Amino acid sequence: MAQVIAQRMTADVDSEVIVFLIGMRINSFWKIHKWLPMALAMPRMLRELQADPASGFLSGESWRGNPTIMVQYWRSFDDLERFAKDASRAHRPAWAAFNRATAGNGDVGIWHETYRVRPGDLETIYNNMPPFGLGRATRQVPAQGHRETARDRMSITAPPIVEKMPENPMFDPDVPPAGG
Repeated sequence: MAQVIAQRMTADVDSEVIVFLIGMRINSFWKIHKWLPMALAMPRMLRELQADPASGFLSGESWRGNPTIMVQYWRSFDDLERFAKDASRAHRPAWAAFNRATAGNGDVGIWHETYRVRPGDLETIYNNMPPFGLGRATRQVPAQGHRETARDRMSITAPPIVEKMPENPMFDPDVPPAGG
């Protein structure tokens, strides 16, 4: 088990990171032959990625349930896409097998979401935790000084956004309504 860091820590992100959420949902539990190959494919892919630091895969965390969820951290979108499309890597054959086995039948669902995270556009805190999440994928530093508060960690320097009513050619606030 990883060592707990007994203080407030935050992720120190100095370059763009891709946050990739992926998971699967079993819609027909009794059709084990449909969902078991998918469930077994992810661990193979992760072993392949962890064995190859040049892949761009930084780290990941996963949770079981239905749906499953895994959060992955990547060095760049190009690295993620290269892995996904490379026929010599574990993902592409698993993707093709999923499409052949389940396309349009609704037995197993897969999903993913991809986010580009840039320095100054994120905020993390880890208190009495082992290295975890984005902090494990990048680097953790004490949440002190200019990293003390959530607002400081977000590095908000832009002026606040002021919402403006959309222009409507049918309504001019300087002209009184007809008949009144």
